[in-house]
Amino acid sequence: MFFSDIPGHAETKKLLLKSVQNRHVAHAQLFMGAEGSANLALALAYATYLNCENPQPEDSCGTCASCSKMNKLVHPDMNFVMPVTSAKSKESLSQNFLTEWREFVRGNPYQTLNDWMQFIGAENKQGNISKDESRQLIRFSSLKAFEAEFKIILIWLPELMHITASNALLKLLEEPPAKTIFLLVANSSEKILATILSRTQKVNVRAFSDEEIINYLEENLQVEEAVAHQIANLADGNLQAAMKLSRELTSDYFSFFVQWMRNCYANKFGEVVDMSDEFQKLGRENQKAFLHYALNNLRRVLLYGVDQRLVPFIPPGEQDFVGKFSKLINPANVTRLSEELSNAHYHIERNANPKIVFVDSSIQIAKYLKS
Repeated sequence: MFFSDIPGHAETKKLLLKSVQNRHVAHAQLFMGAEGSANLALALAYATYLNCENPQPEDSCGTCASCSKMNKLVHPDMNFVMPVTSAKSKESLSQNFLTEWREFVRGNPYQTLNDWMQFIGAENKQGNISKDESRQLIRFSSLKAFEAEFKIILIWLPELMHITASNALLKLLEEPPAKTIFLLVANSSEKILATILSRTQKVNVRAFSDEEIINYLEENLQVEEAVAHQIANLADGNLQAAMKLSRELTSDYFSFFVQWMRNCYANKFGEVVDMSDEFQKLGRENQKAFLHYALNNLRRVLLYGVDQRLVPFIPPGEQDFVGKFSKLINPANVTRLSEELSNAHYHIERNANPKIVFVDSSIQIAKYLKS
């Protein structure tokens, strides 16, 4: 993984590059980011740059022996610890799943714990880093680097570590072995020992921006611009969610949303009933995704009405509607509209009749749009 492979995040890349170039490499670093963020990808790119034999100003060289091995995740001085299963067997060790891990990460470094558990056929089990990993951590840290300047231990989702493994890690961080770098990649810090947190240098990895997601979808997955904008609106900065949506999105949510709002505002409930048939045909997952899209769209319209600069980009085909609709959305009714859409999402998620949910929500929305 190289920095150039990761969409956006120029500010974080610069910070990481400078730390190596200025020889200010902390022995323990915590890459904190939400699910679907670039925290694992950035940690891998950073590890590659640390041991690159011919580092460039903005990235690893990509051609040296170290870069080649790191890109395949087979470098002898790169060690991985990740959640496997909640089983107590000693077979549940990261080292027994390295082949699967390499395939999983090289395929897509933005995936989630749920994706990983499904990948190893353990979707019905709770992933954790067992107490037996403590011995592996001690063994990794005791080894000398074979080829590179730094020996690197990357721990994915340390918040899932058994307390015994956490204590072993804490001991290593208190007395770090020479030339050993610990890279912790986490989604949340609440379950990580405070003493571990205090001994790490935190790297905050923000969510992907809508623009970064749109560009990625268009350039890498050949998603049409209008669809890419709808997906970015749904993904909330989660690139993995955006990639899944690019495969699952089957309808033009924007056009459907526009027609729905117009029918509600004009009290055209005959047309609303007809639309409820279309809504039902979407299927449950698309129904939930559409309601989530509608919620995000309301927020965007409200921000546009407050200050157009708060919405930096609107596709040309949506500009006219957003401008006109923003005149109907205000702080008073947006709360009730949002609650209505959230309630509809709740009921759909619990297998309520989608046609009834849609029509009932439409009646309420029609009332709120005029308040």
